[in-house]
Amino acid sequence: MQYLEFEKPLAEIEGKAEELRAMARSNAGMDVEREAAALDRKAELMLKDLYKDLSAWRKCQVARHPERPHCKDYIEALFTEYTPLAGDRNFADDHAVMGGLARFNDQPVVVIGQEKGHDTKSRIERNFGMARPEGYRKAIRLMDLAHRFGLPVITLVDTPGAYPGKGAEERGQAEAIARSTQKCLEIGVPLVSVIIGEGGSGGAVAFATANRVAMLEHSVYSVITPEGCASILWKDAEKMREAAEALRLTAQDLLKLGVIDRIVKEPLGGAQRDPAAAVEAVGKAIEAMLKDLAGKTPEALVKDRRQKFLGMGSKGLAA
Repeated sequence: MQYLEFEKPLAEIEGKAEELRAMARSNAGMDVEREAAALDRKAELMLKDLYKDLSAWRKCQVARHPERPHCKDYIEALFTEYTPLAGDRNFADDHAVMGGLARFNDQPVVVIGQEKGHDTKSRIERNFGMARPEGYRKAIRLMDLAHRFGLPVITLVDTPGAYPGKGAEERGQAEAIARSTQKCLEIGVPLVSVIIGEGGSGGAVAFATANRVAMLEHSVYSVITPEGCASILWKDAEKMREAAEALRLTAQDLLKLGVIDRIVKEPLGGAQRDPAAAVEAVGKAIEAMLKDLAGKTPEALVKDRRQKFLGMGSKGLAA
């Protein structure tokens, strides 16, 4: 288990409990279960205390936790008969974007998401979840396919933002993001999105311009990272805590503003502590959102999506 900076006191207690049990395993005559159980209870109370009222910056840290389940984990657990689509028919296949045909609860769907990777090799291969233009053009191909065959689209968002490199800009990064966002608004099929970690800038909006948007309890969604915001406003990236508060990037803030439609509760201590439970909760949220949109005509779905985004933010302006 990897611990975040604010979890260090918890790491010490859980580490001591594990040390006691390791000593007992190496010495059959030693009985330490009573002491270890007491430490477990203390750790559980501390965990509840740490997570009962997380600051915006701490939520950013949890959203970026390397052991948090990623897009690939959700696809493997929630979807069957997944058949990936590769390439944009123009330049290359972007491994930061996963997507293809699949079944969700035995219903044919199209699933698209950003994948960060789980170790050094896969993170480099996936470019840390930062898509290039070809990734967004692959997503457009998939949404066109879904529209043509009347398949619901499910997107899983987890990116710090679109890749800002020179090559990406040369190949039309801004145009690709804009066209992906436009395609989200045009397709006449149900489109639901779940922000499972970071929802960063236009790179996230290009997948999350949906009829229904859900966020995991400790995920974040904003126009810029707190570090980037602090660097621009105060010329000091170390002011990221203040920036995180000002950005109102938490699921709780965004629900009040009407930017998202529901919050998916995470296991105590974050999705990384019980990935299976987090994946199950996301599956139930997707099922509920698709059920809410079932039976609507293509015209009604497009109108619903358009009205949602035209009115965005007005819900919480008086707050």
